[in-house]
Amino acid sequence: MSAETIAIANDHGGFELKNALKNELTNLGFAILDLGTDSDESVDYPDFGYAMASAIDNGKASRGILICGSGIGISIAANRYPGIRAALVHDSLGAKLSRLHNDANVIVFGGRMIGTDLALDCLQAFLETDFEGGRHARRVDKLSNPL
Repeated sequence: MSAETIAIANDHGGFELKNALKNELTNLGFAILDLGTDSDESVDYPDFGYAMASAIDNGKASRGILICGSGIGISIAANRYPGIRAALVHDSLGAKLSRLHNDANVIVFGGRMIGTDLALDCLQAFLETDFEGGRHARRVDKLSNPL
């Protein structure tokens, strides 16, 4: 059985944090699809949010991680795709609830807003939590099928 593929993408504000998260994913046995960027040289975050959304939409990855300076811009970009539920988190409870209630398939971090240890805790909660379903399922369906 092959390992689950998780895509990861970032702008220059998330480059440093990306490397720590990639190391953790490797240690946990996940396959990683790194969509860049590969330096701290200034780039445009929408390009990387769109690349992540496309990778999930095309089945190249099942879940994703996005990082920009604040996490806000890159999550807005990814959430333009109907099948993407990108959740910007700041603590492990938020990460857990993003999966439990919202079936988030992308976790988003602000590389300038969160420390590495806390981001690793959030990532663990995101990876270990399953969607609860039930009353939340119809709400998640509405996110992917707007009026």
